[in-house]
Parts: sequence; C-alpha cells; structure tokens
Amino acid sequence: MQIIDLTADNPLAIAQIVDFFIAGFQDRASEHFANRDSALEEIQDSFAPDRISRIAVDEDGTVLGWIGAIRSYEGHAWELHPLVVRSDRQRQGVGKTLVADLEEQVRQRGGSTIYIGTDDEAGETSLFGIDLYPNVWEHIAQIKNLRHHPYEFYQKQGYTIVGVIPDANGFGKPDILMAKRIKEKD
Repeated sequence: MQIIDLTADNPLAIAQIVDFFIAGFQDRASEHFANRDSALEEIQDSFAPDRISRIAVDEDGTVLGWIGAIRSYEGHAWELHPLVVRSDRQRQGVGKTLVADLEEQVRQRGGSTIYIGTDDEAGETSLFGIDLYPNVWEHIAQIKNLRHHPYEFYQKQGYTIVGVIPDANGFGKPDILMAKRIKEKD
C-alpha cells in the first residue's frame, strides 16, 4: 500500500472514490453524500489550496481509502475531513495508515492539532436521540458505542472527545468533537 496525493488529474482514482464514498456514508444517514454530484463536489473541494487530499492505493493502483484535511485557525489546527475506506478493505489498517500519514502532512505544514466532527445521525451512540442539555459532560463521560460509530476508531489513533454539539444535525443528533495534538510546543 502506498499513500499519495489525490489530484484533479487522476480521473480513475476520483471515479473509484465516488463509488465507495457514497457507499461508505449511505448507512450514516447523511443525505449530503448520498449521490454522485455531492460526492464529486466533495472531492473537487478537496483540491483547494488550504486542503490536503491523500489516497491509499494498492500495487495495481486501486484506491483503498481517501482522507482529507482543511486548514483552520491560521494553520495551527486542521479539520480531518473526510476519511473513508472501501468496505472490503476496512479493518485492515488502511484507515490507521491514512490517519498517520495525514498527521505527518499536517505536522510538515506547521499544524499542531487535528480535530474531527463525528456526527451521530443514525443512533450509533448513546448520545443519539436524547436531550444532552444541561449535563452535556455527564453524557459524554458515559458515551457508549451502539452500532460501530467511528469515535472508537479515532480513540485508538490517540484522539480524545473534546466536546459535543448537541442537536447539530437536528434534535438528538449530535456532532461529537474529537482532537489530537500532533506536535509538541516548539
């Protein structure tokens, strides 16, 4: 497996990503990524100068996964967005390798923190479907993964839940915020 930049002049890779990107977000209740046009728009957006867009490919050039990041906070922090791995290659280290590569890419650009918003729009965690106010932190402290929500994957990569935006996607549909320091103070 090799990690390389995804560029606009790689239509074969883009076509592969569209297919597994839609499939990867289909069960996550995110209508934004449910069609080809939205997926293509997301990919095209990843080519902006303030972005990182990387893919994992096998020896035949088949795309195994895609990861991106958006520069924020004057480059001190970057938002990891998106991460998707082909369904037949999940739980084989592709996502872990992509995250590690992205952390190095951000570090090389002077970033010190990566953050992620991991929405729960489909009842994947114990934070779904309830009123998190006024005791938001109590709910976070007792979070449970009910249906393969990605927050545990990110925890295994060293990311910490740093907050939640209750009702970010409608009542009872929070965005779980996670972050990781990737560079110590100079």
